[in-house]
Amino acid sequence: MASVNKVILIGNLGADPEVRYTQGGEPVCELRLATSEQWTDKGGAKQERTEWHVISVWGKTAELCGQYLAKGRSVYVEGSLRTREYTDKEGVNRKAWEVRADKVTFLGGGEERTQRGSASGGTGSGGSGAWRGGPSQGGSGRDAQKGGFDDDPIPF
Repeated sequence: MASVNKVILIGNLGADPEVRYTQGGEPVCELRLATSEQWTDKGGAKQERTEWHVISVWGKTAELCGQYLAKGRSVYVEGSLRTREYTDKEGVNRKAWEVRADKVTFLGGGEERTQRGSASGGTGSGGSGAWRGGPSQGGSGRDAQKGGFDDDPIPF
């Protein structure tokens, strides 16, 4: 029987990215992503629930996330759900779920962590978001995973 393990998230970073390197020198970036849903309950009161996701990004994409993303920035993430088991400080065995990103697309909003200052605006062809025509715009988008970078300055 076939199976699918696919996660797609669009949300905002709740903290600056944390880049580490494995003993073999491979970069790993951890993103903390918030997604929210809003609804009106039976009493007419507006409700909101926020879910927090831990995203691990590897390789060149990890370095780019560490360089260009910051708390508050919107991102589109595709990947798979992974379960990690560990022992906490008290010796209790625990499980943690994280998304291992296959694709990360930088969307507009939030602060920039570059020497150029901060960006304003969203994704769209005229905005100054990280990649023009992101997934919500129906454009090609430029994602870090597919090597959409060249020697030209990053367009934001």
